[in-house]
Amino acid sequence: MNFRLIVFAAFLLGTVSCIDQDQTQEVILVQNKEAIEKYLLEKPITSVKEYKEEEEGFYMFWQVARDSTALSVVRGDTVRVNYTGRLLSDQVFDTSIEQVAKDNGIFNSTRKYEPLKFRPGFNFAIVGFEFAISLMREGEKATVIFPSRLGYGTSSSGPVPANAPLIFELDLIKVTKVPQN
Repeated sequence: MNFRLIVFAAFLLGTVSCIDQDQTQEVILVQNKEAIEKYLLEKPITSVKEYKEEEEGFYMFWQVARDSTALSVVRGDTVRVNYTGRLLSDQVFDTSIEQVAKDNGIFNSTRKYEPLKFRPGFNFAIVGFEFAISLMREGEKATVIFPSRLGYGTSSSGPVPANAPLIFELDLIKVTKVPQN
C-alpha cells in the first residue's frame, strides 16, 4: 500500500516537473490579451492618438498629445511622471497623487505623494510602464494597458495578484535631458 502511494507521488512530481514553462507563459498571455480586449470593448478609452501592439497585448491611448517639438524621452533622461495604477477591475492599487489615493481608500499618511522620478533604461521594475513612458513626450497624458508579463508577471505585489494585466494613467510632467558628451 505504501509502495503504491510512493509511486503515485513520484508520478505526480514527475508530471508537474514536465510542465513547459514557456507554454504556461503563452497560455497566461492569451488569457491576459482576452481580458484586455474584453475590458476595452466594455470600457472604450477616448483618445486623440493610439498605439497598439496587439500581438503583445499592449495598448496605449493618449488623452493629451504634443507635437514633435515637445521633449521626447531617451535612455538616461530623468523623467517626472504622475501615475495611477489600476487592475482590470478598476481597483486602484497605487498612485503618486494624494487625492486619488484618498478617493480610493489606499492613502498612506507616511508616504510622500509626488511625481515619480526615474531614469528610463536603468532597471525600472515595470517594463510596460517604462515602455509607455518611452513613447511619450513632455506634457502628454496617456492610458496604457498591458499583460502581466510586462507588469509583475507571475509574482504578486501587494494588492496586485500574480498574472494580472495592468492599467496605468500617466502624466509625463517633466523630461530632463541627459547631458551630451
